[in-house]
Amino acid sequence: MCRHLAYLGPEEPLGRLLVEPAHSLFRQSWAPRRQRHGTVNADGFGVGWYAEGDPVPARYRRTGPIWGDQSFADLARVVRSGALLAAVRDATVAGADGEAAAAPYSAGAWLFSHNGAIAGWPRSLAPLAQTLPPAELLSLEARCDSALVWALVLHRLRAGDEEGQALAETVLDVAAVAPGSRLNLLLTNGETIAATAWGDTLWYLTEPGRRTVVASEPYDDDPHWQEVPDRTLLAASRTDVLLTPLKDVEEAMAPSPAPGSARAEGPPSPKESRT
Repeated sequence: MCRHLAYLGPEEPLGRLLVEPAHSLFRQSWAPRRQRHGTVNADGFGVGWYAEGDPVPARYRRTGPIWGDQSFADLARVVRSGALLAAVRDATVAGADGEAAAAPYSAGAWLFSHNGAIAGWPRSLAPLAQTLPPAELLSLEARCDSALVWALVLHRLRAGDEEGQALAETVLDVAAVAPGSRLNLLLTNGETIAATAWGDTLWYLTEPGRRTVVASEPYDDDPHWQEVPDRTLLAASRTDVLLTPLKDVEEAMAPSPAPGSARAEGPPSPKESRT
């Protein structure tokens, strides 16, 4: 598992969001309060942030624990941003992919993180991997489950899906072939945040018109933090937060029967059998 956070709001030093709070992402790397699976997130970390006037984010990622990187401490003290995504990693399976396996992943203006694990990895996702063009499979940054989930999301984004739809449909597709997977996904383009709660905790804090934070768990004891129900899609901007049960997304995806036709008897289709 992992812990992750996305922020939209006034420019702040990275450290004010990621290091200074009493229960910051920095502290969650060794002492998370609400993590349901795993206890220490020391298998790498990363932060991606946006600079004014440049839609393509910068990233800083490392293989070791965040608390052991003095360069990040300096960076976080002076670099300011009004939009970021950061994560600390607890690897599903030990591997040699190094910082390439550490979130956030990126493409164009997008930053992405996966908090969770794929049940039965890697065999369980073979059917979905086969739906990707070979060039996209060969371009994976790492050989871990999160990298393939990102490839599935990115394929949908490039095909024209909006961010929330791409996350929701990917979660439902993965859950169908790998039941029991934990799929808390987090995506930002620097202007909006999309996220899913599926198997682990997700919270948000918002001051409409000023800032929105979406995180695996609250970084302080502000009573305005709100928990996102499990199996929910979150779509947020600096001004509002919208929560949609993923069951509703699934029903909207299901094809409607032709006018005047009756549903055929027999076992449900894969989409209809999802939970």
